[in-house]
Amino acid sequence: MKLSNRILGINGPAGSDGWEVYYRAREMKAAGQKVINLTVGDHDAPTDPAIIAALAESAAAGHTRYTAVNGTLELRSAIAARVQERTGIATTAENVAVTNGGQAALFSALMALCDTGNTALFIDPYYATYPGTIRAAGAIPHAIAARPEDGFQPDFDALETAAPQAKLLLINAPNNPTGVAYGPETLGRIVEICKKHDLWLISDEVYDTLDWRGNFKSARAMPDMAERTITLGSLSKSHVMTGFRLGWMVGPEPVATGVMNLTTNTTYGLAAFVQQAGLYAITKGSDIQAANAARYRARAELAVRAFEGSNIITLTPPDGGMFAMLDARATGLSGQEFAHRLLDETGIAVMPGESFGQSAAGHVRVALTVANDELADALQRLRAFGEALAQEKGRKHG
Repeated sequence: MKLSNRILGINGPAGSDGWEVYYRAREMKAAGQKVINLTVGDHDAPTDPAIIAALAESAAAGHTRYTAVNGTLELRSAIAARVQERTGIATTAENVAVTNGGQAALFSALMALCDTGNTALFIDPYYATYPGTIRAAGAIPHAIAARPEDGFQPDFDALETAAPQAKLLLINAPNNPTGVAYGPETLGRIVEICKKHDLWLISDEVYDTLDWRGNFKSARAMPDMAERTITLGSLSKSHVMTGFRLGWMVGPEPVATGVMNLTTNTTYGLAAFVQQAGLYAITKGSDIQAANAARYRARAELAVRAFEGSNIITLTPPDGGMFAMLDARATGLSGQEFAHRLLDETGIAVMPGESFGQSAAGHVRVALTVANDELADALQRLRAFGEALAQEKGRKHG
């Protein structure tokens, strides 16, 4: 018996989801080996007890039954108020659909906007699930390069060329994996092209609270963009709630209604007590959000210092997020080769840049998700490993 072509094709021609180093690291750790896992963006800190208490109190009070499939009115109203405050654009509960995490929000938005065979553009480097999610929605993924020599800013000539044949553009800023945010000039050019070629814009803004330089601005806030923009949000990164699987999309009312219809026939909504925890986080968790942002900003600064003066392993200073992108091309290895050897020889697990697209080839992504002392030690060892590889390369070619 054969699986559907839709399922068989999700990972594309290469047949890989890009997470092999992560899987190996988990297996090694389960076997009792010491591994410092810097692969995934999951926090080392626990969810704040006040959020846990809000969830438990809601469940104990009997909020364990079905809810509105697009989210409780209370939570959707709170999300709308949050988005309106951050963008200055009038936003109501009718613009919001609550989903099972930001990933489900992305899939739902793609399903709402794309017909089978439509082309969906996205920026490379990209979050590893983007091409697969586009394929799962029946669309055709088309990557637009954002090269390291251009500061990981999009190639606008390539975007202009591809736009006439596309239905939408998907962006993510602050970006995972690079940490790059789009300033006014970059976002302005993106908006200009979307308007010129009548593209929908999906803006993945799950890292919007982790913005160190003040460069982030929501695409929804740009002039005349609210009616063609879908923003994706989540509490996973802002409030240390990855396992709660609480996300949302915000867009024009017909899109939100379409996503509600999809949710009726897929997940049938989110647990009421999880939504109550989310409501607490949004309305009363500003201190939690600020403390979390401060933690990752300090770690990003630690990472920058760790690679100062190196001409072998260099770092693109992140504008935000919870990752650092390291350029390891001077070692002579691909990102995949570097990551696998680093894991085997030092027990440090990082993600190959190739997992996030060809523009990140020869790079590795480091998740800033362990305590500062352990992170500093891992980065020092990674730098030494890279410099040893470069010396080895020099001897071979000397």
